[in-house]
Amino acid sequence: MTFSKQDLLKEITFRTSRSGGKGGQNVNKVSSKVELNINIKSSSYFTDEEKELLIKKLSNRINSEGVLQVITEEERSQLHNKVKSLDKLMVILKKALYKPKPRKLSKPKRSAIEKRLKSKQLTALKKLSRRGNFND
Repeated sequence: MTFSKQDLLKEITFRTSRSGGKGGQNVNKVSSKVELNINIKSSSYFTDEEKELLIKKLSNRINSEGVLQVITEEERSQLHNKVKSLDKLMVILKKALYKPKPRKLSKPKRSAIEKRLKSKQLTALKKLSRRGNFND
């Protein structure tokens, strides 16, 4: 499924707060920490099958109400943190909804089988020739 940020923005809520850590006066004045919340269970953007898959794969990130939360406080700007949290959300959703192609089983080629058996035979002969006759 292809995601567009504009469609997801309709379902997303942002909450800002003051970030901790380094930053001097900026930390005390500016609310640059961003919490992005999206309710997976009540979302109209995802199908029921996708919702189940997201809830199953992201069970450690989704709370009991079905809300997925992404927190970003890396940048000093609130806007940059909003953009980063949205990018993080996109990556999380794409990874969770990715379905690998089923692997087709294949038979080894006859030449590969013969080559393997020949090398085994050569190894066996080499080891056989190293044996000493200890019955004497």
